[in-house]
Amino acid sequence: MNLKVTTFLPRPGHRLLSSSSFSASAFASVNPSSSSIAASVDDLAKLINDQPIPVLRRNIPTPFLSSPLVDSLLLRLFAAHVAAPKALYLFRLSLSGHRDHPPSSSAFATILHILTRARHFDAAFELIDDVARSQPVLLTPKSLAVLLSRHAKFRPFDETLAAFDRAERAWAAAGLSFGFDEFNALLGAYCTQGRVFEARAIFRRFYPRFPPNSRTLNTLLLGFKESQNLVAFDLFYHDMMIRGFEPDAVTYCIRMDAYCKKMRFFDALGLLDEMAKKNCSPTVKTITTLIHGAGIAKNPMHARRLFDEMVARGLVPDRGAYNALMGSFVRMGNLRSALEIMEEMEKAIQLDDVSYYTLFCGMKKYEDLEGFWKLYKRMVEKNFVPRTRTVMLLMKVFCENSRADLGLSLWDYLVEKGCCPHRHALDTLVTALCCKGNVVEAYKCFKQVVDRGRVPSDRAFQVLEGFLVRTKKFDMMEELDQMTKRMQALVPSQC
Repeated sequence: MNLKVTTFLPRPGHRLLSSSSFSASAFASVNPSSSSIAASVDDLAKLINDQPIPVLRRNIPTPFLSSPLVDSLLLRLFAAHVAAPKALYLFRLSLSGHRDHPPSSSAFATILHILTRARHFDAAFELIDDVARSQPVLLTPKSLAVLLSRHAKFRPFDETLAAFDRAERAWAAAGLSFGFDEFNALLGAYCTQGRVFEARAIFRRFYPRFPPNSRTLNTLLLGFKESQNLVAFDLFYHDMMIRGFEPDAVTYCIRMDAYCKKMRFFDALGLLDEMAKKNCSPTVKTITTLIHGAGIAKNPMHARRLFDEMVARGLVPDRGAYNALMGSFVRMGNLRSALEIMEEMEKAIQLDDVSYYTLFCGMKKYEDLEGFWKLYKRMVEKNFVPRTRTVMLLMKVFCENSRADLGLSLWDYLVEKGCCPHRHALDTLVTALCCKGNVVEAYKCFKQVVDRGRVPSDRAFQVLEGFLVRTKKFDMMEELDQMTKRMQALVPSQC
């Protein structure tokens, strides 16, 4: 697939960053510090989002793109909804410039995420074929799972099976085995969406080639859980047991989650005793699932007790455990305790997007707008870059509460960090700014999205066009129409 990228135009008068402006230590070292990587990621993400590929060729120092830097940068570009061709160019640049130290398999999985999210499946397969020839070590079950999960979501069933066959040929060309883990990736593509009918069809079709192992059966059990049919779920589990299946920690975690989501917390809790009888030790994820279940059952004290018991079991709480505990108090409206847990978490481990999102949701639900503004300010002061759903929540709350100024501040912050906010965030901000009479600012935000190779929604275009006509800004209106048509021709589909 030939992705048209060279015609993306830079913003007039935009000052280009030179390679000397980057943090040199992040490029020069094979194991750079996290602080130097963070500084370079900000600089490079902004450059990549702002400029067309011909400019990137002159400004990115290929020989110094270290593997850790590429990993962090691609994750930022994924969260920033960068135009897929630009991310692909960066990955190919690091691939060709570092034959001895190629990008990691995680970076490869991330670029496949970016390409398949934008539905550039042909480009994804071209990259897989190239990697099979040059760096076959990057081909892993994880990267295949990324490809097939998006294929299963956006393409017909037969095309997904054809993609699986094509991937098998690529693995064979690379001299790699194609076995149970790859088959489980295909099965998981449908099971994670709760599409049990398709998963069963796959299982029956490939059973002679891939006799089921414990992971296969756990994946199928996950599919029944996601289908939210608890009767079918229990029947399948008992059928597994009759056939001699030995449940492991993953099996129990899936069962606990299924019961918790159906408000059967104490049934899930009882599985801990069953695990003990079978000498199956609970993991951090097992206890985290129960903490989350206690939150669903609105029993935060039991969630706290389970969390505190983790240390006695020799387990170290991770971000998921802290976030689940925080969420259990948020559900009860106990925001003070939730904030205390956040403070406790920050001392032990860094906050993530789920941490902020959980608290923002609670403050929105219980109308603690003062706390909402303070937490937002704190997030920005820590230079944290939120992910799309948190950005959408922030933008919606700001604009619904007549704080379009904060919405614009968030927009500028994200752009400065090298992000191009999702077009739904643009819809909300453009509408709020125009209603406040800030049509010029709304136009600038709209243009920033187009300049970065993304197509805004029809809604944003119609709202902005209507206010430009009303305020008689016909020059802006004409430019708006021209650049939108140009971008729709270049990038016909956006996710």
